[in-house]
Amino acid sequence: MGYQDIFKTSNEEVEERYGLSLGRIREIRTEQSVSQPYRDYFKKSAEVICFMDGILCMALDQKLWERTLSECEACNMDLYRELLPEHYSSSYANPAAAVQMLGEEFGGLLCFLYTELRGLAAYAFESRKMHFTIFCELFLEIYNCFEREEGTSPKEIQQILYWFFHDYSEVFAQDKVRDMVDPEYDFFTGIVMGADLSDLRYLYQYGEYVGENEIRIAQFLNTLPQSQIEAMAETMTKGFCIGYEKLGKDLARKDTVCMEYPMGFERIVRAAICNFKGMGLEATVYRSPQSSFGRGSGRRRGFSSGSVNPQFDFDHKADAAVYLDKAFVERRLEAMKAAFETYQKKAARHAGPAVIETFGEDNFEPIQKGESFSYSDLQKQLAIYQMGRLGELTNFYIPGDERSFTIIAYPIPAIGDRFAEIFQETVKLNTLDYKKYSDMQQKLIDVLDTADRVHIVGKGANHTDLWVKIFPLQSPDKQTAFENCVADVNIPVGEVFTSPVLEGTNGVLHVTWVYLNGLKYKDLKLEFAEGRVVSFSCANFANKEENEKFLLENLMQQHTSLPLGEFAIGTNTTAYRMANKYGIMEKLPILIAEKTGPHFAIGDTCYSHAEDTRVFNPDGKEMVAKDNSISILRKEDASAAYLNCHTDITVPFEELGEISVVRKDGSTVDVIRDGMFVVPGTEDLNIPLAD
Repeated sequence: MGYQDIFKTSNEEVEERYGLSLGRIREIRTEQSVSQPYRDYFKKSAEVICFMDGILCMALDQKLWERTLSECEACNMDLYRELLPEHYSSSYANPAAAVQMLGEEFGGLLCFLYTELRGLAAYAFESRKMHFTIFCELFLEIYNCFEREEGTSPKEIQQILYWFFHDYSEVFAQDKVRDMVDPEYDFFTGIVMGADLSDLRYLYQYGEYVGENEIRIAQFLNTLPQSQIEAMAETMTKGFCIGYEKLGKDLARKDTVCMEYPMGFERIVRAAICNFKGMGLEATVYRSPQSSFGRGSGRRRGFSSGSVNPQFDFDHKADAAVYLDKAFVERRLEAMKAAFETYQKKAARHAGPAVIETFGEDNFEPIQKGESFSYSDLQKQLAIYQMGRLGELTNFYIPGDERSFTIIAYPIPAIGDRFAEIFQETVKLNTLDYKKYSDMQQKLIDVLDTADRVHIVGKGANHTDLWVKIFPLQSPDKQTAFENCVADVNIPVGEVFTSPVLEGTNGVLHVTWVYLNGLKYKDLKLEFAEGRVVSFSCANFANKEENEKFLLENLMQQHTSLPLGEFAIGTNTTAYRMANKYGIMEKLPILIAEKTGPHFAIGDTCYSHAEDTRVFNPDGKEMVAKDNSISILRKEDASAAYLNCHTDITVPFEELGEISVVRKDGSTVDVIRDGMFVVPGTEDLNIPLAD
């Protein structure tokens, strides 16, 4: 049974509705029954739907592979042309353009609808006729409102959209859970394992945007010997296994692992899938959500291609504001619970994600548009509540203390002319001698474990002055407050970290610039009192209000305050040297960037939902600093314990004045001074810094 068999019954059941709706939509392309400016909007939307219907018909007839490469390229360009930066200013998918062309009354809502309709491409390529049909019916219902002689109102259109997402919550929830835990949904694994990866037509079978980076990375990987491809896959799959071994979890109890990867990396993914299969794990893959129903405000998850236009993504990150209210949230939670119940056995035997990330994209500084939807204060609270409850559901059905993960990152060609060099340097970075780093990191931990507090001070333009309270050890000979992190779940090697005691953690964290989840933050400053963020600011925009809104929506994830969930010292100075050598520090993913200096995570601790799993360092000492005064509330009320966000902010070595340990007796000892490690036995960490 495969993905087409999964949708066969629902496709057959909706056949009559599909035929009626598409027949009506074809007529709209030439009708004059709606007045301007809306007539052009509905005509354009109908043309988009009909174009995607042509793809759906080819998919159902299994003829997409019969297209030539030039036909594939032309189809992909027709799908995504209007979202490209050079065309976006006149697209109905652009909130500012839509409001200008359609007016303030309906522009935003029709822009929302147009963006949802663009997601039909995914359903077309996956042969999901039922999903395709319900969106066509939504389009027709709204078109009929504009056809009426008496007209319509924004409230009526908003209510139609609201009830659509409310009523079809079960459909979308079932998709989300099944696609993650059921290997019979094999649309993506079928491409990876069945296609001739030297024939780049395979890139165009997904239905995602195929840009220069996707083409060039696929071409580049095709030049590498199979032995190197297998070695890169082995690094990732071995890290996944080490994660289970380190936490004492039984991988043999699991059946599936979710592969999350960017388009173009299929050769590595194929090798990884084969490795996992040898371990008894079948691979699953889900598509990064296309609809506002499942789309978050953070990085893309699952399978995705590079963004056709980051501004388009940014403009629509809060589209769920159209329908987000208490009743909808409860309906969605009920639907997600029902979906997990349906796939309960498969979910319980799901091992977690194995993720490939990329870096090197062109820097993106977003434009805040007043025409974009944003959450009201009440919706912000509902979004936080919803995120927390969804996290609880996932953790209940896929227990956090029984799953693990691994993440590895590679550059893409957009990083510059020296891409091939940087790629090979990254491969070396991902396979550094973890034993050597483990030994040096243990020497740091031996000093840090004596701390009552740690003092972090910036230098030059960096105004960091932060005191971090460290968990007290009852049995220092058997316990540690810092985990010795080598290359397992977070590749590459290189950090020691702890969950700080919130009470007694005070001061200011400041970076002159940092990229987080693809967004640049200038002059970012967070003030902590008793371990909680009490104020935040940046210099991205001209006025304070815009900066605060930007931070609240993107960094703070709608929370007005977040705790300091992690304090860590990155030790991968080799990565730091590589970034400086090639001038790519601002393009490093957080996965690597966090290893290039001390970093501080706001949100949940690193042990979220797995606090009771015993963790031991290579020296045999047990890690005991896993909770704080917020996460410990899980014992009474999980909804109060977890924030469901964790964002690392790194202070680069050149902005670092000192990190010093302050003991209970008042004595002090330096760990880092003027950006250099000073603990005996860690001198080798300074070699890359001196180059």
